[in-house]
Amino acid sequence: MKLQMIGCSHHHTDVAFREKLAFQPNQVVEALEKMRTAFPRSEAVLLSTCNRVEIYTAAEDEENCPSAQQLIDFVANYHGLNTEEIATELQSLDGEDAIRHLFTTAASLDSMVIGEAQILSQVKQAYDLANEGENTGPLTHSSFQAAMRVAKRVQTETDIHRKRVSIPSVAVADYASQFFERFDDKVILVIGAGEMGEETLQYLIDKDARDVRIVNRNHQRAVDLADRTVGRAVAWDELHELLVEADLVVSATGASEPIITASSFQTISDLRYQKPLFILDLAVPRDIDPAIADFVGVYLYSIDDLQAVCDRNRKSREREWPKAELIIDEEVSRFMTDLYRRVTGPWIGRLKQQANEIKAAELERLLNKLGAAADDPKLRQEIDVTLGRVVNKLLHPPLESLREEISPEEGSGLLDALKKLFQLKD
Repeated sequence: MKLQMIGCSHHHTDVAFREKLAFQPNQVVEALEKMRTAFPRSEAVLLSTCNRVEIYTAAEDEENCPSAQQLIDFVANYHGLNTEEIATELQSLDGEDAIRHLFTTAASLDSMVIGEAQILSQVKQAYDLANEGENTGPLTHSSFQAAMRVAKRVQTETDIHRKRVSIPSVAVADYASQFFERFDDKVILVIGAGEMGEETLQYLIDKDARDVRIVNRNHQRAVDLADRTVGRAVAWDELHELLVEADLVVSATGASEPIITASSFQTISDLRYQKPLFILDLAVPRDIDPAIADFVGVYLYSIDDLQAVCDRNRKSREREWPKAELIIDEEVSRFMTDLYRRVTGPWIGRLKQQANEIKAAELERLLNKLGAAADDPKLRQEIDVTLGRVVNKLLHPPLESLREEISPEEGSGLLDALKKLFQLKD
């Protein structure tokens, strides 16, 4: 049995690296299909967000699970990258470490903004997409369902999630609010009508934003967002004109390359006459060419720029960390124990069955030798009980040692030895 994860996150890689590996929703479906073809007997879930790209794989038989190197090769080939270029930046975790990481991620303890609510829905969405594509199985079902249970425990049993802070709230409260004293007189442009853009817009509305323009490649989605919030939907081909008028831009699309380049922005900049422009690029890959920050009057912030505020957020929740970590420890131990028992249970049953079959055969042989004396029911019962006790006492030490092991990694060697010593067959 094998469980593993390979991936990267904001902890060890910058946004430029993560955007190379990012999977858009349609790419997640396609990648999972290709994984099912490449590794037909392995389970897989692909989690791709602004801050992380992680692939979880599992298989009942370790030989059916792709190696970490095979997964790295898969990611590199999918995105047309050099394997050596990305291998050193990717993290690889197995067994208990992979489960602990999944639980910690789902509980928002590994997020840039500790306690943000979005990551749990993203984990659930990744799991649902894998289910729809029939990429999941017993191990991913149990691990991801357990991860969601852990997240709910942390949410209800600690204050980690109290006054939740998300990336959009940090972007508005700690960045935009320091730049603008008020929002009711500002022209605000929201590019992208997805979850991130909508959440950021809601925070701006809470600060009295009124003049809001929304653009999206799928115009109907922009119309729907405008209907749910405030502002008006504008056609995508008017984007450059909107940028000339805007005071604040929030961009969070699913584009695979910048939608605003430095060369295209030059004309926009000339028409703005150095009027200040505040841009929050919350997309991964980035929507806004970083070189645009060099233009006079432009203040451009990407997700990685929010790290300092997120670090302060982490410190403010440090008091709750011990409680949350205790929950993680309990749940990881519980999960690994259940997982190991699931592995060893059938083999313990086979060993007991084999021992009982030997006992029954030897009892029958002895009774045949006793002749008429074997007709005494009390004697038959006493012999049967005695043989049963001998069998149980002989089996107790190895079975007790097997039960004491709580992880597949630690117990696999003992289980293999037991199968070999007692010649247990699959």
